[in-house]
Amino acid sequence: MANEVYIERRSRLMETMTRQGIGIGLVTSPTNVAYLTGFSCNPHERFLALALDSDTRDAKLYVPLLDATAAEEAASGLEILPISDSDDAYELLGRHSPGPAAGQIGVEKGVVSLAKAEKLQAVYPGSGFADLEQPILDMRIAKSADEIGRIQRAVDIIEAVMAHAVSRVRVGMTELELAAEIERKMRELGADRPAFETIVLTGPRSALPHGVPGQHAIRRGDFLLIDIGVQAGGYCSDITRTFVVGEASEAQRAIYEAVLAANEAGIAAAAAGVPVSAVDAAARGKIEGAGFGPLFTHRVGHGFGMDIHEQPSMSGVNDTLLAPGMVFTVEPGVYDTVVGGVRIEDDVYIREDGTAGVLTRFPKQLTLISAEDEERSVDQ
Repeated sequence: MANEVYIERRSRLMETMTRQGIGIGLVTSPTNVAYLTGFSCNPHERFLALALDSDTRDAKLYVPLLDATAAEEAASGLEILPISDSDDAYELLGRHSPGPAAGQIGVEKGVVSLAKAEKLQAVYPGSGFADLEQPILDMRIAKSADEIGRIQRAVDIIEAVMAHAVSRVRVGMTELELAAEIERKMRELGADRPAFETIVLTGPRSALPHGVPGQHAIRRGDFLLIDIGVQAGGYCSDITRTFVVGEASEAQRAIYEAVLAANEAGIAAAAAGVPVSAVDAAARGKIEGAGFGPLFTHRVGHGFGMDIHEQPSMSGVNDTLLAPGMVFTVEPGVYDTVVGGVRIEDDVYIREDGTAGVLTRFPKQLTLISAEDEERSVDQ
């Protein structure tokens, strides 16, 4: 993205700081630093902070010394202050970004630990803490056209991965073997990394909403649930599809059709000005109507973007109104511990005209995988 985008984001945040009486703001979440500067890194235990002065409109980026060159390239126009492993980061912060004698220091309250808060109180004695996290999240909730384009690229990659995964399924292959093949293909197709831990579950284990792949073999007649996503170019994708290996039973078809109807109803309910809770209710109503209500055990979806879980939380108790630029999943599920579980997940956004667009295109009708026998290995 152009440097002007990051300058405008920092300006908006500093205007919020001024309105709230916050003199100095310290942004330390690597994701939020990247959102405001264009510089992305994992500092591990080292010090990373974007310091903003609402009075002078000054911005300084404190980075580990070993990341200084990358920061200078990515965050052009910002003053970069490298910190070596032998420096006292908080002493440098106090010297180069002096705060008011008393007043509010803005921090991300959900990010800053108690230990770090105590160090900041020593740097800025007499100052209290105000939350900067929510204002940043409020900025991030509405994605620009450029951001939605980046999300679409991540979606395109993961859908190609999903197609590859289906083609590689073999009876007798374990969940872990298929998960490994999926993650190899992610990298091959240009993903930076998985957006979250890959989920591949088969048989009754598909009824575990956040199950972990294991040494469980794929068998004929089983559900096969694949929930995968990538991060590419700083933005995430997230898709779930559920298949049947071989022939489907009537019980499996009944569950699948209920979840598919719920997925379609949830998407159809999404539009600007509609409360999030209405999307959850539309999907949940289809599942309840089919008699599976108690087996739908989670919210209908979640927002995502630079992080795999962002605002809005697509729950039945969230009355936030959908608005243009919001990006979220619609992923109803039914989890029967005997028959198995089904989840169908799509990535949805609200267009400028207020209608809902669907970024995911992978087929959703029940797909029966005619997998070959276990003698065929994943590498053939």
